[in-house]
Amino acid sequence: MQATLQAVWHWRGETPVVKLHPGRDCVHFYGSLNLLTGAEIVTRTTVMKAETTALHIQQVLAANPDQPVLMLIDRAPWHLGPAIDALLAANPQLELMYFPTAAPELNPQEHVWKAARDNVSHNHLVAKLGQLATDFENYLKSTKFASPLLANHDYQRICAMCK
Repeated sequence: MQATLQAVWHWRGETPVVKLHPGRDCVHFYGSLNLLTGAEIVTRTTVMKAETTALHIQQVLAANPDQPVLMLIDRAPWHLGPAIDALLAANPQLELMYFPTAAPELNPQEHVWKAARDNVSHNHLVAKLGQLATDFENYLKSTKFASPLLANHDYQRICAMCK
């Protein structure tokens, strides 16, 4: 509920007031961007851990049945662990390729998060976390996100590196 502040228009001589919720409630999102279609697969959760990462990846696999899935993923601690190892062992059509450490500019999902914050949570007026989370999730699911990753880098070369 901590609104990200940015420039706003306001009456001259008056300081704008943005009310912030003092609570510590939180919600987390997993997101996977299909680089070919721009569609986003979203999972809302209360905790980030390997088991919930595995559940999200299972959603990605279910959305892409009978085809190989190359997932580009960052090195967050909850993206690693026995649950992920078991998922990889059970799904030979899935391959994970990790981004270099401290390189968020390479991760197309980071651009999706920024767009969602810009459009949903910057200077928001929503008073309840549940409604804000629903708005955030709806925006992610209903928007097609362009990603220059495949255009800027040789798609065939990226795929060949994973073999």
